[in-house]
Amino acid sequence: MAPKWQSALLPQSKKPKSAPSLKLEDKSASPGLPKGEKEQQEAIEHIDEVQNEIDRLNEQASEEILKIEQKYNKLRQPFFQKRSELIAKIPNFWVTTFVNHPQVSALLGEEDEEALHYLTRVEVTEFEDIKSGYRIDFYFDENPYFENKVLSKEFHLNESGDPYSKSTEIKWKSGKDLTKRSSQTQNKASRKRQHEEPESFFTWFTDHSDAGADELGDVIKDDIWPNPLQYYLVPDMDDEEGEAEDDDDEEEEEEEGLEDIDEEGDECEEDEDEDDDEGEEGEEDEGEDD
Repeated sequence: MAPKWQSALLPQSKKPKSAPSLKLEDKSASPGLPKGEKEQQEAIEHIDEVQNEIDRLNEQASEEILKIEQKYNKLRQPFFQKRSELIAKIPNFWVTTFVNHPQVSALLGEEDEEALHYLTRVEVTEFEDIKSGYRIDFYFDENPYFENKVLSKEFHLNESGDPYSKSTEIKWKSGKDLTKRSSQTQNKASRKRQHEEPESFFTWFTDHSDAGADELGDVIKDDIWPNPLQYYLVPDMDDEEGEAEDDDDEEEEEEEGLEDIDEEGDECEEDEDEDDDEGEEGEEDEGEDD
C-alpha cells in the first residue's frame, strides 16, 4: 500500500499483473478451433497491448505531475513564511486551532492543552521529491514541561519503499512527563474515565508503529496546515449552545406571555357574559313585578 503522503493526483505507476495471454499459435495448433474462442483470444491480446499503453501514460503523467507539484511547492514557501509571521502575532493561535479540530481535540487531555499554550509555531516541510516524505516541526516557548525548543516528527520511505518515522526525543523536566502521568492517571481512574481520557498528545512523538497510516500526521499535513485559519475561527460550541438556550428561553417566555394574554381575554369574556346574563335576569324580574 502506498504511503498516504503521496499525492492523490499521482496515478499508480506500478503495473498490475496482467492475465497470462494465450498465444494464437497455440490455439491454432488445435484442429477445429471454434471461431468464437479465436476472436476472444485476439481481443484479450489487444486489451493487453492497450493496457500497456495506458500504464506507460500513467507513468509519464506521474513524472510530469510530480514536477508541477515540486514547482508550486517552492512557490508556496514565501507565503507560508509570511503566514507564520502573522500567526505569531495572535496569542494561543495553534492551541485554539487544535482544540477546534474535531479529530485532534479528541487526542488532547487537559494537561496537553496547558502544554500546547506554549506552542508558538508549526511548520510542515515536504521533502524535495515530495513523495518520499515530510517533516512536522513544533516550536515552543520556554515552558514548565520540557527543555526542547523544537519537537519534530519525520516520515520517510526506506530503500524497499516501506514507510517509517522518527522523531525528537522529548527532554521532560522532573515530574512533568505527560506521557507517564497519563498512564498513571488511567490506572487509578475508573473504567469509564479510562475510556473517556485519551493518551497524551505527546505519545505521538514516540509512536512509530504504523508510519504509513499515521492519522495525526496526515490530519496536520493535509487538513490543518493548508488553512489553519478555518479551524482557529470555528465558533466555540459552548457559546453556540448557550446562545441557542437563551433563544429557546426567550421563545418560551414569549409563548407564556401570549398564553397569559389569551387567558386574561377569556376571563374578561366570561365576566362580560355573566354580566349580560345577570342583566337579562333583572329585566325578566322587573317584567314579572309589573
